[in-house]
Amino acid sequence: MISTAIDVMNTSIKNNIATAVSYTHIPNRFLSKIRHHSAFVMSMEAELFAIRYSINQTSLINNISKIIVITDSIHAARKIFDISPHPYTTAILQDLHTFFSKNSINSIEFWESPSCLNWHLYKTVNRELKSSNHTSIFLYKMSWDYSKKTEYNDICWNWKMTFQVLDNKSCHFLNLLDDNFNEIELSYAKEGLWLQSFGHSNSLCTWATRAITNYAPIGEYRLRFFPRKEFKCLCSCYPIKLQRHILHDCSKFNSYWNPGRDSLSYFVMFLKANPLAFAFNDSLLTTNINWPYS
Repeated sequence: MISTAIDVMNTSIKNNIATAVSYTHIPNRFLSKIRHHSAFVMSMEAELFAIRYSINQTSLINNISKIIVITDSIHAARKIFDISPHPYTTAILQDLHTFFSKNSINSIEFWESPSCLNWHLYKTVNRELKSSNHTSIFLYKMSWDYSKKTEYNDICWNWKMTFQVLDNKSCHFLNLLDDNFNEIELSYAKEGLWLQSFGHSNSLCTWATRAITNYAPIGEYRLRFFPRKEFKCLCSCYPIKLQRHILHDCSKFNSYWNPGRDSLSYFVMFLKANPLAFAFNDSLLTTNINWPYS
């Protein structure tokens, strides 16, 4: 007869201290409770630790052939089987290897139970979390992910502060919107929205960077170094080749840009349709442009 253990878990982070709570049930009765605190970790690390500790303890129980892990963060469970290893996922896989080696019929399942469903077993775990009020007494080390997050946040903050005081920032930097028409903010999560849009192509990324920063071989840029020269646009409709003129008005380029929607997606479409925009002429001779339109 297969004996099944159900691990119901959840985590919370307050004042940089993560609390993981896991309740283990076997048929017809509650078996045990685990509560653990850790400081300066990311939410994903807290979830993975809860899963790891729960599996580790449950797999030691005699006559357990099936473990069901119930969590509201199923994305954390998927992380276990990612090709990119993480210290917690490596430890979980080692515990699972030990558990499966005991008996060929042993198995594990991961179930998702959103907190909003108010399932009675999950409500017990949530009450335990809310009643927990752990205060840091000793000096803790930061996790690797938490250290990266802190460093990246500092870099973004310093960049924003420096950027705000630059002269002519509003003239030269192209402010773009996301698909919800909100101004795009700096972000390192999942490569940020910028690199997600054009980071797959080195040439496209180069053109996009030139256009956004206005460091491109156009009249508006060249005029900064050669103020006495003329840089009339080839369309003969504008006295100087400006960033905005190229994107919105110039007849030399396809009209992919919608003046009413300064979105990043439309901007990328414009660059793909107009590889000559914001490009050095000599680079076009040596670059094989092959951009997908999907």
